[in-house]
Amino acid sequence: MTQSDAAEEWPEPPLAGTEAAAVLGALERQRATLAWKTSGLDAAGLRATVGASAITLGGLLKHLAHVEDSHFARLWLDTPVGAPWNTVDWDSDPDWAYRTAAQDTPEQLRTLWRESAARSRAVVDQALSTGGGLDQLGAYATRNGERPNLRRILLDLIEEYARHVGHADLIRESVDGLTGEDPG
Repeated sequence: MTQSDAAEEWPEPPLAGTEAAAVLGALERQRATLAWKTSGLDAAGLRATVGASAITLGGLLKHLAHVEDSHFARLWLDTPVGAPWNTVDWDSDPDWAYRTAAQDTPEQLRTLWRESAARSRAVVDQALSTGGGLDQLGAYATRNGERPNLRRILLDLIEEYARHVGHADLIRESVDGLTGEDPG
């Protein structure tokens, strides 16, 4: 995605929309920012680090692909997360997504992330099509019997993206000087 392509497609939450439209708009803006911050880079650019941190842009793509898949599989559907995540021993290698991203090509990382986000969008679209809105409860239940509603799952996802988009800002600037919140 070029800078001009991103500017034409830049998502903005509605100024006075429904709660669902505002929450989903905020999530899409975070996703678009990550896509922009990781666009146009080769393998070396996706492997760059800043300071003492081992976080890379490629690692962020892979980690957020896992977050997309696991949040909706685990919290909304209460089902096991699928491949490639189901083959990882997360207890012994909690940083697997970050650590193994360097083994993947830029296109593999971008595809993994895009496909995970598309699966999340499909789950949310299906949930909202029932008319239950953001108050609907997910299938997962805690030991106390509490279940997360769709609002909480989406807000947690926005928070996760926002934190990591901040990392992406710093890393990308160190690679080629690209700065800013959006390409517009």
